[in-house]
Amino acid sequence: MKRIVIISGEISGDTHAAELMREVIAQAPGTKFLGLGGPAMKAVADGIEDWVADAAVVGISEVIQRYGYFKQRFDACLEVIAAEKPDAVILVDYPGFNLRLAKAIRQQKIETKILYYISPQVWAWKKGRIKEMARTLDLMICIFPFEKPLYEKSGLRTEFSGHPMVDRMKTLRRPWPREAGLVGWFPGSRRHEVRRLFPVMMAASKVIKARVPEVRFAVSAATETLAAEMRAMANAAGMPEAKAWIETGTVYDLMQRAEVGAVASGTATLEAACFGLPYALIYRVAWPTWIAAKVLVRIQFIGIINVLAQRLVVQELIQHRCNPQRIGDTLADLLKSKDKREALQQDLASVVATLGEGGAYERAAKIVLGALS
Repeated sequence: MKRIVIISGEISGDTHAAELMREVIAQAPGTKFLGLGGPAMKAVADGIEDWVADAAVVGISEVIQRYGYFKQRFDACLEVIAAEKPDAVILVDYPGFNLRLAKAIRQQKIETKILYYISPQVWAWKKGRIKEMARTLDLMICIFPFEKPLYEKSGLRTEFSGHPMVDRMKTLRRPWPREAGLVGWFPGSRRHEVRRLFPVMMAASKVIKARVPEVRFAVSAATETLAAEMRAMANAAGMPEAKAWIETGTVYDLMQRAEVGAVASGTATLEAACFGLPYALIYRVAWPTWIAAKVLVRIQFIGIINVLAQRLVVQELIQHRCNPQRIGDTLADLLKSKDKREALQQDLASVVATLGEGGAYERAAKIVLGALS
């Protein structure tokens, strides 16, 4: 019977880890999991402690404020690993905690294999960490194809499992035609994103309307709370008609109904690509954050589709370029040109095809068990 400690500290990691656990148990019945994660992981194995509500903090200041809590959890986790001596420790994303844990396991000379699933984006902001990861990890299981050669250059054994989103999007796909003249707005799922982007979207709507009079708009709100805030923002902006655009919990449907769209930078841009939505990527952050990112981030593009393609496939309207005129003109051009929409859809499909044909969790589980045999 295999014993595996698995650590995740965010909701997305909890989802990925839970599916990986299910596949490992299906392929190796009797496998025992313990560790830290969230409700999805705990539903698979009783040995998982649900800590994501406390662990999923954002920003350096929040981490510093809660240093005592994280130090206590770190020490307790290391103690359990030393006592259990599991066949493997699987670390799922969450690099601030997990990479330090991997280093501590090696320093204490605990005999276990350390596997990493869902690579942190060190290729974007801290490439120097890759050499350190090669010294501490036994195996990296990545979900983007370009990551494999990047890690292998350092001597770290790396396997590409495919991206789990391919499977998920297949189950959500609907046989719908796109609605002519419908623009989908996707301002993100976080309040600060919505507050920065929704006013710009409303203003861009006027630009589009002036060029394409028959246009219609729809906004996907992640929650009813955010929908209510957007309605209040529409009132404050003197655009009561924008309240009628707002839908809740329909993000994947709208991505398949809209003829074009604007999507906030993040996971949703890859989801939109999987659905073949012709879109522009938009984003705004506070200027100090933008300046810091320009110093730290070492990649040409921020959109994962463009990173995968290594060229500009999707327009990136970021910071000062994320303004009503630019967004409005970009989407109006797409609306008025079927050739441009179809060319963009073909590009998106070719990039998405590099993520694999499905079965990502099953393949990742086989890789895990192969590493333990």
